Amino acid sequence: MCIAKNEEALRLQPRFAECYGNMANAWKEKGDIDRAIRYYLVSIELRPNFADAWSNLASAYMRKGRLNEASQCCRQALALNPLLVDAHSNLGNLMKAQGLVQEAYSCYLEALRIQPSFAIAWSNLAGLFMESGDLNRALQYYKEAVKLKPKFPDAYLNLGNVYKALGMPQEAIMCYQRAVQTRPNYAMAFGNLASTCYERGQVELAILHYKQAIACDQRFLEAYNNLGNALKDVGRVDEALQCYNQCLSIQPNHPQALTNLGNIYMEWNMSAAAASCYKATLAVTTGLSAPFNNLAVIYKQQGNYSDAISCYNEVLRIEPMAADGLVNRGNTYKEIGRVSEAIQDYIHAINIRPTMAEAHANLASAYKDSGHVEAAIKSYRQALLLRPDFPEATCNLLHTLQCVCCWEDRDKMFDEVEGIIRRQISMSVLPSVQPFHAIAYPIDPVLALEISHKYAAHCSIIASRFALSPFKHPAPLPVKHERGSGRLRIGYVSSDFGNHPLSHLMGSVFGMHNRENVEVFCYALSPNDGTEWRQRTQFEAEHFIDVSAMSSDMIAKLINEDKIQILINLNGYTKGARNEIFAMQPAPIQVSYMGFPGTTGATYIDYLVTDEFVSPTRFSHIYSEKLVHLPHCYFVNDYKQKNLDVLDPTCQHKRLDYGLPEDKFIFACFNQLYKMDPEIFNTWCNILKRVPNSALWLLRFPAAGEMRLRAYAVAQGVNPDQIIFTDVAMKQEHIRRSALADLFLDTPLCNAHTTGTDILWAGLPMVTMPLEKMATRVAGSLCLATGLGDEMIVSSMKEYEERAVSLALNKPKLQSLTNRLKAFRMTCPLFDTKRWVRNLERAYFKMWNIHCSGQQPHHFKVAENDFDCPYDR
Repeated sequence: MCIAKNEEALRLQPRFAECYGNMANAWKEKGDIDRAIRYYLVSIELRPNFADAWSNLASAYMRKGRLNEASQCCRQALALNPLLVDAHSNLGNLMKAQGLVQEAYSCYLEALRIQPSFAIAWSNLAGLFMESGDLNRALQYYKEAVKLKPKFPDAYLNLGNVYKALGMPQEAIMCYQRAVQTRPNYAMAFGNLASTCYERGQVELAILHYKQAIACDQRFLEAYNNLGNALKDVGRVDEALQCYNQCLSIQPNHPQALTNLGNIYMEWNMSAAAASCYKATLAVTTGLSAPFNNLAVIYKQQGNYSDAISCYNEVLRIEPMAADGLVNRGNTYKEIGRVSEAIQDYIHAINIRPTMAEAHANLASAYKDSGHVEAAIKSYRQALLLRPDFPEATCNLLHTLQCVCCWEDRDKMFDEVEGIIRRQISMSVLPSVQPFHAIAYPIDPVLALEISHKYAAHCSIIASRFALSPFKHPAPLPVKHERGSGRLRIGYVSSDFGNHPLSHLMGSVFGMHNRENVEVFCYALSPNDGTEWRQRTQFEAEHFIDVSAMSSDMIAKLINEDKIQILINLNGYTKGARNEIFAMQPAPIQVSYMGFPGTTGATYIDYLVTDEFVSPTRFSHIYSEKLVHLPHCYFVNDYKQKNLDVLDPTCQHKRLDYGLPEDKFIFACFNQLYKMDPEIFNTWCNILKRVPNSALWLLRFPAAGEMRLRAYAVAQGVNPDQIIFTDVAMKQEHIRRSALADLFLDTPLCNAHTTGTDILWAGLPMVTMPLEKMATRVAGSLCLATGLGDEMIVSSMKEYEERAVSLALNKPKLQSLTNRLKAFRMTCPLFDTKRWVRNLERAYFKMWNIHCSGQQPHHFKVAENDFDCPYDR
């Protein structure tokens, strides 16, 4: 209407400058700034001293971002009329935009000197103080602005922002509401109102206000992005996805929307799509830490630790004081064995944020890995002081205390940990107790199976992140079929091809396989450690492939391309395992063996290679796998090939070499200290008190447990000199010196495994008591495979004590047992590796024949007269 009236006036008076000024004002109000500028210029041309037109032209130029021209116009207006408060205020805004804060301040003050009731100047002055961080002065001046001009939506918006920054969200909400009351289409005010509601947990209200903001401005990018976040929080993920995509349809390189879209893909286990989003964000800006952090998570999940660390370095470049970033990088360092660097990162994080419980707990874990057990205990306790409800810290503290035989409140802690495990399982949360720790805990075997189930399911989730299509396996054919290859293709996967007990025990196995019938592939998950153990396996295995630098999906693809028919997991839940490879099911038959003495709980593992004593069929309910019972003993060793020198009487050590008393009867236990518990140690103390002139030889395994066990023994009435500790020795020396003891005392909760074969090969008898779980029965199986098991296996703690005392006091009886054990070493099944390998091959062919016949995997027993192997026909 105003425009029409002015057009009519101009027809009557074409050179009326004020009329052109009014037309310009009208077009500016309608948002047509370019047309407004043209009218202002005509107005000024007609009347060069028209101060108001110069001032309004300055305002229009500011709207277009033409700041230099705006500044010239303001100065011209003020030259013509120094009392123009709008011009002073606009000039102040222009000074502020150039970073000339003091000059801007002077402009606003001059406007207020001329007109103390000029609300806009009060608002602009408040903005200066808000940006400088003086929120109280800003609050005072914004309040003055809205008092002078009650219908001032911009001032209400900014006053709300100040209240929000001061931690007064309710006052902020009231201001935003006043802003939208005075300007109902004020998108920014609706957006800020929504954000404040969101931060207060009023997510549904936030969703309503974000939608109102978008209704006011359908190109409001931040509103789309933030609405997506709110929808995602209430589980409306598909709608959130639409919001992010709508934002990206307007601005394809919007970094926050790209990052949030990536986060949804991450939650959907679509790692490749998520990584693409994060990389797209980083192509736009390298100033955001979130995409670097999330990309690092993906790289880490894929085993690409180098790129993960590079991304965390970028996070810390952007936010040097980011404690979370330091902890995440520390976790990555720890996973690849760079423990000292992990410790540095954790300590740095704690210095930044002393109350960060996770940093203390992770520091504790790193201390434990580096042998600083007492420091680990202290850090775990600090973590729990900061966060009492911290299941991981509680469970790991218990395990660390077990490692050094700190048994105060042990029963109470085990009850607490078992309660944690049961709650986590009921909530479908990954248990805080790892399967490898559970095998040594006095918990229900069915609960241990549940723990393994959860970890197996977690491995399946990791596998799904690689988004591989299911592997195809050729139609099964009997190995000697006319279209068959003639040999069974066996794959062994392990991180322990090197100086590790597994290689010490299995070193000859890979080369002993019959190459006429079996083609062996060894896939090494760890790099070459340069030891003789690694070199030997590389040389003797028919195919040895170092896959340590490959991602898990690439390893699975390689295994499938190699047409492996039976794939053996030699790690289980031990350090360095990559069980997600097995979850991808690259082979038609998958087997667990050796590395982990328990059930994997995995639906993708078909068989567990074990024996009838270690895993009786009556206990099959505590295993997820079908049990394959090898003859004699499932546990293989390589001593006949690698440690024959132990049998040479001229190579024997003397007790004097290790400070061991010559005149005492020496009981020994060389197991790690975490396998001990108060009940067995009390029994040992009873034995020492009943056997005159006796001693117990233990290892500093770790050294931090020595003081506690000595004190515990003395408290039980044992003389201090009856407890002897020595350091851990190298393998060859350890086996030789074991023979210096008289009798080995096993730990029932978790038996001697490798140590059991060590001492039996040294000719040292033992006493062992099997329970129900696999790890409690291994030593009994070893003893049975010597042919002398009945003399070394007991069925109760009372019988354990009596057997140990009886053997110690009846020297002829013990000497007879020792002599027979030494005599049987070269002939008994336990140390006959070639015989064991033939039996293992029988098991493999039986598995394959079951598969070829179309049957599902089932329990079976291998007999040495089986004719399933081709070479037996």
